[in-house]
Amino acid sequence: MTAASALLAQWIAHLRDERRFSENSVEAYQRDVSSFLGFLGGHLGGEPSITDLAELEPRDLRAYLAHRRQGLDALSDRSISRALAAIRSFYRYLERRHGVKNARLSLVRGPKLKRALPRPVSEGAAVSLITEAHETGADDWQSARDAALLTLLYAAGLRISEALSLTGADLPLPEVLRVAGKGGKERVVPLLAAARQALDRYVELCPYSIDEDAPLFRASRGGAFSPRMAQALMERLRIRLGLPSSATPHALRHSFATHLLANGADLRAIQDLLGHESLSTTQSYTSVEAQKILLAYRRAHPRA
Repeated sequence: MTAASALLAQWIAHLRDERRFSENSVEAYQRDVSSFLGFLGGHLGGEPSITDLAELEPRDLRAYLAHRRQGLDALSDRSISRALAAIRSFYRYLERRHGVKNARLSLVRGPKLKRALPRPVSEGAAVSLITEAHETGADDWQSARDAALLTLLYAAGLRISEALSLTGADLPLPEVLRVAGKGGKERVVPLLAAARQALDRYVELCPYSIDEDAPLFRASRGGAFSPRMAQALMERLRIRLGLPSSATPHALRHSFATHLLANGADLRAIQDLLGHESLSTTQSYTSVEAQKILLAYRRAHPRA
């Protein structure tokens, strides 16, 4: 009988190599399902086999979720839902690849979550972030890099992982960029002249040779500029500008969508530009815009 640890390793390889999930997503899935299988080892008295996984009862899964709500590292409702989604994804893989069916586990429901709305920055704040990045870098080339990265995130609605995956082979950036998003799904995104000009300036000043297989965005010592570095950059800028902690690199993607919608863009077009599978995901931006209108109404109406 195949042990659960071997099945987990196969599934993770499938996510990484076949589904082309990002490294962060793979790590999160692996962490959640490893925790689940580790719990089952103690719960069942030994490492579970493929037969054990097929025969698992809803009460066993509920016992695991209850376990994760206890102790100093207790999970929030959102983290519980994420863990449950990872386990279900693992079981879908087991059914497709190994014929393991366990419909009973679908009876286990996760906590009801209030869907969090995107938290964009204002149009003025987005411009200020880019301007501040251009003026406060360690030297001219790093200032140009920081401004180019933020301009690209805001102008094209890219995820930070998508922007940092660009290489010298993508130069010169075209008017329409092909982007490999989540799950390897490809989409096309038009690039504003301002974004291409900012990238050109950065490339001109960058002291490192940007070969075809080299990362486009470089750290101070020549290595790849990382998502963690981008987070640190935004933290420095938002503190200088007095912006809230929600002003992250991903907030510029939210700003891209929200500002397009506010200026009359079609929701379906925004869906395509963001690479969303479901229109319902994109529709969350309409709620953001509706809240802004309601807030303006309450501030301006004499009887509000």
